[in-house]
Amino acid sequence: MAQAAEKPNLTETRLATVTLPGKGWSVAAREDALSRVRDMGLPVRRDEYWKYTRPDTLTQPEPETAAVFENDEAPLFDTLDRLKIVFVDGVFDADASDDLQLEGIEIERLAEADTDLHWARDLYGVLEKNGQSPVARPLAALNTASATDGVLIHVPGKPSKPVSLIYRHESERSDAVLHHVVKLDPGAELTILENGPAAARFNKVMEVDVADGASFHHVRAQGRDHERRAATHIFARLGTESAFKSFTLTVNGVLTRNECVIELTGDDATAHVAGACVGDGAFHHDDTVFITHDAVNCESRQVFKKVLRNGATGVFQGKILVKEGAQKTDGYQISQSLLLDEDSQFLAKPELEIYADDVACSHGSTSGAIDEDALFYLRSRGVPLGEATDMLTLSFLAEAVEEIAAENLREEINTRMAAWLARRRG
Repeated sequence: MAQAAEKPNLTETRLATVTLPGKGWSVAAREDALSRVRDMGLPVRRDEYWKYTRPDTLTQPEPETAAVFENDEAPLFDTLDRLKIVFVDGVFDADASDDLQLEGIEIERLAEADTDLHWARDLYGVLEKNGQSPVARPLAALNTASATDGVLIHVPGKPSKPVSLIYRHESERSDAVLHHVVKLDPGAELTILENGPAAARFNKVMEVDVADGASFHHVRAQGRDHERRAATHIFARLGTESAFKSFTLTVNGVLTRNECVIELTGDDATAHVAGACVGDGAFHHDDTVFITHDAVNCESRQVFKKVLRNGATGVFQGKILVKEGAQKTDGYQISQSLLLDEDSQFLAKPELEIYADDVACSHGSTSGAIDEDALFYLRSRGVPLGEATDMLTLSFLAEAVEEIAAENLREEINTRMAAWLARRRG
């Protein structure tokens, strides 16, 4: 009886602290999302897709304290020409941000876009709501209801440089909720960069509508704060001959859950989702991916690599759903972990559900230690043990990093991973 009451009690306790922000066109979507949260209930450990990850610190009314990490590195992507949009503990920082003007793109803040005829009213919360079936994602619905800000990006053309979303953490008790909506018109193209720890607790949703022939590229590096907690969600819908590519690098953080829900609705669409994480000690990292093929001759790839040591935990839950009629589907999924000691663990749940007969779908999941023969080879040629281990670690992560289309971004990510490993070795 006590277990049966756990979810509704938890949900009502959390929702008692929620005030619906916004006005105008977003009100109906927020009220609908709040109603859905009440119907679903916030996640508990007994839920199927939360059995590997404890959700309590993500659902409790107040966030856990997270000490601000003092980072002496140069900011990520700092050498790139980009349009910078900065949020500090979930609050837009106009002084640190660039002017939100760029040829081939229209950008507004969610907090200021209150026109009833705004284009975002047809997307805000819509892809998130579609992504609630067949698996409930109540933290995303909570975000739709309560997000205080974010960016609304309409892309009718091909902007000359990427949009860079920078998240800074300055308060030990900050609780940031951001919601971004991205709409790419037919033939448009956009690259979004994200980096930074954001807050002590961070709940973020990004909804991406990729029209026919459009291309969306996303590269994200989640900040190095040791004690931060984050639940992020990407919901994407792909049209005919469109392309979606997303890569995430995660280092540090006591708890990170990244969910990605993609629906391929147009023929000949392509969706690639990849991630690399390196975790040490009190580190729990969860990638949960759901890709639905609902069109002909589409391709999807899921490539996730995790390097874990000193008791760190990695989780991968990935599914490919091929609907009836989605012939000539090419679906690939791989999740692998490199365990650098016997205290760490990797928990995987790969799934295929196929209702078409002319498909090529595969999944694989492995977990193991570093290759002793390769390590011996490097040591025998004078490479110190620590450096040799780092070289093999970077080689292991390479397949995921190669999913980044732009060479300069791949090099930036590889450089940061090498620096992180070197610091840990030191």
